[in-house]
Amino acid sequence: MKKFIEEFKTFIAKGNVLDMAVGVIIATAFGKITTSLVNDVFMPFIGWVIGDVDLAELNIVLSPAVLNEAGEEITPAVVMAIGTFISTIVDFVLIAFVVFLIVKAFNKAKEKAEEKKKAEEAAAAEEEKEPELSEEVKLLMEIRDLLKK
Repeated sequence: MKKFIEEFKTFIAKGNVLDMAVGVIIATAFGKITTSLVNDVFMPFIGWVIGDVDLAELNIVLSPAVLNEAGEEITPAVVMAIGTFISTIVDFVLIAFVVFLIVKAFNKAKEKAEEKKKAEEAAAAEEEKEPELSEEVKLLMEIRDLLKK
C-alpha cells in the first residue's frame, strides 16, 4: 500500500497533471462563455430573424400535461425541446469554429517559426561556405602552382 501511495504522489507531482487540470478549468470557462454567447446573443437574434420567436420556448408537445380539478399538474407534458437542441447545435458549431481558428493560428505560427529556422540555417551554411573566388584569383593560383613545379 505504501508503494501505491508513493506512485500516486509521483504521478500527482508531474507537470502533466497540472497542465491537464489547467486545461480542464479553461475549457469549462470557455464552455460557459460560448454557451452564454449562444443563449444570450445568437439565439435571440435567430429568434428575431425567424419572426420574434423565443427559441428556448420552441417546443413540440407530444402529450399535454394532465391537471386535476384544482389545476395542479398530475402528469407533466411530454415535450420535444427543439429550441434547446438548436441552441446546442449552434453552441457546438461555435466551439468547433473557435478551436479551428486556434489550431489554424498555431499551425501558421509554427510554419513561420520553421521558415525562420530554415532561413537561419541557410544563412549559417552560407557563412561557413568558402567565398567564391574571382577569375583573377583563380588565374593567379594556377600561375603560382605552375611556378612551384
